[in-house]
Amino acid sequence: MSLTGFVRHFFQPRQKELERHINEGPALQREVLETLISEAQDTEYGRKCMFSHIKGYEDFVRNVPVNSYEELKGYIDRMRHGEHDVLWPGQIKWYAKSSGTTNDKSKFIPVSHEGLKNIHYAGGSDSVAIYLRNNPKSRLFDGRALILGGSHSPNYTLRNSLVGDLSAILIENINPLVNYLRVPKKQTALLSDFEIKRERIAQECLHKNVTNISGVPSWMLSVLTRVMELSGKTHLEEVWPNLEVFFHGGVAFTPYRKQYEELITSPNMHYMETYNASEGFFGLQDDPNDPSLLLMLDYDIFYEFIPMDSFNESTSKLDSPNMNIVPLEGVEIGKNYAMLISTSCGLWRYMIGDTVKFTSKNPYKFIISGRTKHFINAFGEELIVDNAEKGLQYACQQTDAEVLEYTAAPVFMDGNAKCRHQWVIEFSREPADLQLFTTLLDKKLQEINSDYEAKRFKDITLQQLEIIKARHDLFNDWFKIKGKLGGQHKVPRLSNSREYIEQLLKMN
Repeated sequence: MSLTGFVRHFFQPRQKELERHINEGPALQREVLETLISEAQDTEYGRKCMFSHIKGYEDFVRNVPVNSYEELKGYIDRMRHGEHDVLWPGQIKWYAKSSGTTNDKSKFIPVSHEGLKNIHYAGGSDSVAIYLRNNPKSRLFDGRALILGGSHSPNYTLRNSLVGDLSAILIENINPLVNYLRVPKKQTALLSDFEIKRERIAQECLHKNVTNISGVPSWMLSVLTRVMELSGKTHLEEVWPNLEVFFHGGVAFTPYRKQYEELITSPNMHYMETYNASEGFFGLQDDPNDPSLLLMLDYDIFYEFIPMDSFNESTSKLDSPNMNIVPLEGVEIGKNYAMLISTSCGLWRYMIGDTVKFTSKNPYKFIISGRTKHFINAFGEELIVDNAEKGLQYACQQTDAEVLEYTAAPVFMDGNAKCRHQWVIEFSREPADLQLFTTLLDKKLQEINSDYEAKRFKDITLQQLEIIKARHDLFNDWFKIKGKLGGQHKVPRLSNSREYIEQLLKMN
């Protein structure tokens, strides 16, 4: 029996447990909320919000405010200095560094022992459980896993305390047995200089039997490109003939799919999307034929949802009654929601900044539609990332083009009093006719977004969008200047502000 055949049996009980997601979603969530409240009732935050008096969801809403990072920052900083029992029982020593807020360059998300085990590692384990269920002939464990991660550094002067990319924290704390099945070596995986790390990963993995890869599509593609250069081969399966799956997350896969399919031509290759972030592990693609993700309901995460139509109209106050926050059973299919989470890492009714749309309620499945701050609504058009991805996919299909990276922002008024959306796009394969590509993208956005269509009517409010072709490696150079090359860093796709796009234009 192969190692995969032996290991497969250990995942079968969990595969059975996951069936509860089909009909028992709200019940699973009630159990999670009860557990979280019970475990945290003697913390400083638990006492402040009278957790001991909470008997159900209505009490929870009444006692606990909605929080952004700013509201929790003071608590988190005290925890980073070693204080116990603040937002979660005990002392939390790991902090996932995430992209910043309006007031700070970075956010530091607590990662507790419970969160590490019952959220992040649970999600990784379930990725494998679902993949093995869907692929009975898999030989996943008969080779190595190439896991691409970031780096970490000491947290203040607190002993054994780390701050850095979540992926680095996961690698640092992973079960030693897993290290026998993964590459590159730990020392290489945790390097902070991505260009040095990329070279070493490619060198170390070139002659290994890699069966699966995990990471952010953009950074993984950079590593795989270097592997191909070193090998001199045409396709990746010539280097790793037993490669069978890419567990990907962090950014939408749509802009990268065609490049991966050209790089890996084997019909045995699979792709599985995961929705994991510094704040938690939220969803998994459980059906390879359905791009929707299964919402993971029995981890240490309790979910709530804010309809984006009320979110956009509300004041900046997070607890505005106009927000109409609902628990899981209150969501509607096809509606755009901002997500709130409460977790065993001490995040309480925390707005993570992502937006989702549900495609099913038995089980609860969804797509990631964008970010609460990464959209363009300068003229009432409400363009979200999901619209942008679909528009680009269509334009690429029609012109045989490939998009590597992009960002877009409004031009509020130019010298001719014209308003439009301006896109900076780095192509890995340019369209033969950029104007045709522009027209196709613009028309597709009108087709899938009625608000955008209304604002484009007869060019009265908005003129046709403009595309500025980015030079090679523009986005990588931008990341390098900002000290964000590699890891889990992502390009802000859409923005109401011109901050990002102006920086890129100056470098182009």
